[in-house]
Amino acid sequence: MGVTAHPSGAWVAQQARNLIIELGHRAETLRFVIRDRDAKFTAVFDEVFTSLGIRIIKTPIRAPRANAIAERWIGTTRRECTDRLLIYGETHLRQVLADYQRHYNNHRPHRSRDRRPPLPAVLSAPDDLDQLHLERHEVLNGLINQYRQTA
Repeated sequence: MGVTAHPSGAWVAQQARNLIIELGHRAETLRFVIRDRDAKFTAVFDEVFTSLGIRIIKTPIRAPRANAIAERWIGTTRRECTDRLLIYGETHLRQVLADYQRHYNNHRPHRSRDRRPPLPAVLSAPDDLDQLHLERHEVLNGLINQYRQTA
């Protein structure tokens, strides 16, 4: 994830290149990129993806709900994470967002999955609840607690 106070078209295009490099061979599985019509998304940005056969889909003009999934993720990240922390620099912001992204993608329950996390843990039903052992794992210095069943 790139972070800057003053994004430009060249900076956004470089972030696209960085993403493709980071994805490596997984980039071949991408079919399309959905983006809005901000002037920062230049032809160079589009070319990074179209050169790999990825289709660029622009959101409709004046349709704020057209990119609802991205807007929901941004809102959730703000409400559950960044609004509750004092971010003291770019490096700290990158670390906080990376930690929250791992939590969001691997552990946090999602409404669309009947309140189950994306990567469900394999749970065995104990015969006796007194035998159930949970392990707590703190994320973001205790802002979020995750619980897992232990043996």
